[in-house]
Amino acid sequence: MFKHFFIILISFTVSISTALADKSMKIGKKGKQEDVTRIIKVLMYDNYFEPSSFTVQPGETIKFEVENVGELVHEFNIANQTMHKDHQSEMQKLVEMEIILADSIDKMSMMDKSMAHSHANSVLLEPKKSKDLIWKFENTSNIEIACNVPGHYDVGMIAKVEIN
Repeated sequence: MFKHFFIILISFTVSISTALADKSMKIGKKGKQEDVTRIIKVLMYDNYFEPSSFTVQPGETIKFEVENVGELVHEFNIANQTMHKDHQSEMQKLVEMEIILADSIDKMSMMDKSMAHSHANSVLLEPKKSKDLIWKFENTSNIEIACNVPGHYDVGMIAKVEIN
């Protein structure tokens, strides 16, 4: 019995450590316009990004000019995989509450702070809309850019980020 308890305890400890390590990975921070070293135009199509991958230098500040050229609502979100998975449940709630629809966003409901989608690492756009996001890739590792609108991440709306 003690042996089984010990194995379960070790498995639990490893699982918790892995989860916490992934959540503690840094993804960078909101950048400042005066620090921008490069501008990247990003097009969001229905379920893919163009470009589909990005190479950045440590400490680089990039201005992403993001445009949704698809027919559906899409999100451009910089995070690690665990953060994306956690955020997807928040996005699912916004869909269930009919704040995010297939092709529109109920902006009046978004004004309520409990329903808001306001994150420095993300832009949520209706079709044919655009917005800029300035990001400093500081102390980053294991990050990706993804759309967390329900179902979009699962079908591969993910852009890889390589840190050189």
